[in-house]
Amino acid sequence: MESTLKELSNGESVLDIKDKCGVAGGVEDMYGEDRATEDQTITPWTFSVASGYSLLRDPHYNKGLAFTEAERDAHYLRGLLPPSVSSQQLQEKKVMHNLRQYQVPLQRYMAMMDLQERNERLFYKLLIDNVEELLPVVYTPTVGEACQKYGSIFRRPQGLFISLKEKGKILEVLKNWPEKSIHVIVVTDGERILGLGDLGCQGMGIPVGKLSLYTALGGVRPSVCLPITIDVGTNNQKLLDDEFYIGLKQKRATGQEYAELLEEFMSAVKQNYGEKVLIQFEDFANHNAFELLAKYRTTHLVFNDDIQGTASVVLAGLIASLKLLGGTLADHTFLFLGAGEAGTGIAELIALEITRKTSVPLEEARKKIWLVDSKGLIVSSRVESLQHFKKPWAHDHEPVKELIDAVKAIKPTVLIGTSGVGKTFTKEVVEAMASLNPKPLIMALSNPTSQAECTAEEAYTWSKGHAIFASGSPFDPVEFEGRTFVSGQANNAYVFPGFGLGIIMSGTIRVHDDMLLAASEALASEVTEDDYLKGRIYPPFTNIRKISAHIAAEVAGKAYELGLATRLPRPSDLVKYAESCMYTPLYRSYR
Repeated sequence: MESTLKELSNGESVLDIKDKCGVAGGVEDMYGEDRATEDQTITPWTFSVASGYSLLRDPHYNKGLAFTEAERDAHYLRGLLPPSVSSQQLQEKKVMHNLRQYQVPLQRYMAMMDLQERNERLFYKLLIDNVEELLPVVYTPTVGEACQKYGSIFRRPQGLFISLKEKGKILEVLKNWPEKSIHVIVVTDGERILGLGDLGCQGMGIPVGKLSLYTALGGVRPSVCLPITIDVGTNNQKLLDDEFYIGLKQKRATGQEYAELLEEFMSAVKQNYGEKVLIQFEDFANHNAFELLAKYRTTHLVFNDDIQGTASVVLAGLIASLKLLGGTLADHTFLFLGAGEAGTGIAELIALEITRKTSVPLEEARKKIWLVDSKGLIVSSRVESLQHFKKPWAHDHEPVKELIDAVKAIKPTVLIGTSGVGKTFTKEVVEAMASLNPKPLIMALSNPTSQAECTAEEAYTWSKGHAIFASGSPFDPVEFEGRTFVSGQANNAYVFPGFGLGIIMSGTIRVHDDMLLAASEALASEVTEDDYLKGRIYPPFTNIRKISAHIAAEVAGKAYELGLATRLPRPSDLVKYAESCMYTPLYRSYR
């Protein structure tokens, strides 16, 4: 991946960049809030000390009925609350009870967003303690429907909207955000939201959801997270005709106009927040995603979750699956359906890992990996018509149009779907994989659930229980011939929260591919024998905070090794340091 992007950016490498920012961490806690122990009191600052009605309306400090008798006296809350005093645990129990009454996932999503807007700590406490139940609510698959209907359910802004109207004034817009110390920005232009296509300004649900996971799963403080949507219009005619659409009602800007807006945005971010703010590109269309990553990776701290995050998570699953499949990565043959950001990103990281483990040249390692796009198998006879990011995967072979024929010709041991098109791993395809391999690995990664290449039940049934299956969105356990199969979820949420924490806590100034490989190996090492017995190649999300701390430590360690970390001296125990940096959502006592 580093080598591919290096070609697109005049041969520059992230290791060529010099740190011009000095020593400063990404975990500054100006008011001592996170350094305080749970029994120490803190002051609920806004622009002044919050009290009375304003305190109840401030989601950072509001505790609802959990304000103690002393706090109600000290902060003028008498009469503004019923007399009952609740614990945070009781509040959590009540909210979960209410959430479970909703039958429609979107209603649960809206209830969770309402909670986040009125009581931030309770929101994150709920999400951390019930992560496997609530992750599909605040993120995929429900967030996809939320984005589709964002105009109708929009209540109050949860991030910054930067449109073409703000061209020339983006720095001023950034200064309008109330938090001045920002360490992570997740930004989208809404052109390729999950597998749902162009949702324009309504793609804001993605940055909001991702940053909720940065906090809940990775422990990055919510106050240092900023969701941003860049609105350059939409080519979705349905949205342009929708009277409730909240974005610019015009066709997408492209070319120089688009590039100038992004250049102004990137410059303004660095000017306002400094060198070490992590900018995560999210759900940009292929043609922009690769160009933006190649253009800014040597000048900014940037990370594309669709290209790099997905690749790291999938590689972790592949490394873990070797205990079930046998052999090394170099012994296997990989076939992808889908050759966009995710497909080529995963393919490149697999090739890099093979190169690191075997010392074979990268070009040789790539020959173990084949990709199928909308026109069929990517082969050398098509090279002149291919987009630049597909060209490294054009190998010598006869043209093949259909996936089933590619399976029969290539004889892959691993089949990976990143097409964004549902039901493309047909019964014939899965049966062919099972006939070629005693344990075929099938990964249907497209989101949301409706766009998955096949379901867990289809994979296990059609392969007669022989398949090892993982997907992008969650599926329920499957009963087949007396066995219960629990499929793994190749969810980016395994990696990007811990990856981001590792970057922030080490003061890293650039992202390098070796850091992605370190994250993959750290995640793979968390899979237990019990997980393997159930057919899982990913650990359960119940342990995600511990996993994130381990990933953060490995990523930070690699950054120090590469000379990209600026927080000195290096902590002696990076895992303990990561855990000490993690935000905890327990209520604090107010003086």
